[in-house]
Amino acid sequence: MSKQESGCCEPLPEEPLAAAQAVELSAMFKALGDPVRLRLLSMIASRTEGGVCVCELTPAFELSQPTISHHLKLLRQAGLVDCERRGTWVYYWVRPETTDRMAAMLSSVSDRRPVTA
Repeated sequence: MSKQESGCCEPLPEEPLAAAQAVELSAMFKALGDPVRLRLLSMIASRTEGGVCVCELTPAFELSQPTISHHLKLLRQAGLVDCERRGTWVYYWVRPETTDRMAAMLSSVSDRRPVTA
């Protein structure tokens, strides 16, 4: 017998996060589950205009350029960054609509937390 069946808890008023939203958002958060990708996103987000060239990102890590490109590809696939080739180099920028959705979801979780003294 579950707690709800025994009457000790009130049912949830609504499902806070739909299953489809959870799948989509979990892919975004999973992409940030690696310290290199989290740092890459932070570095890219620090540039507000024009994007960041991959040539600026690679020296910050003791990793090969193909490894950095792989991490950037995963960030792109998760919808966190976008890019554009300009001549020889590729420039990256944060997709604010995606990071705003992640922030809103985290904010809604903290807004629902009970206040403790």
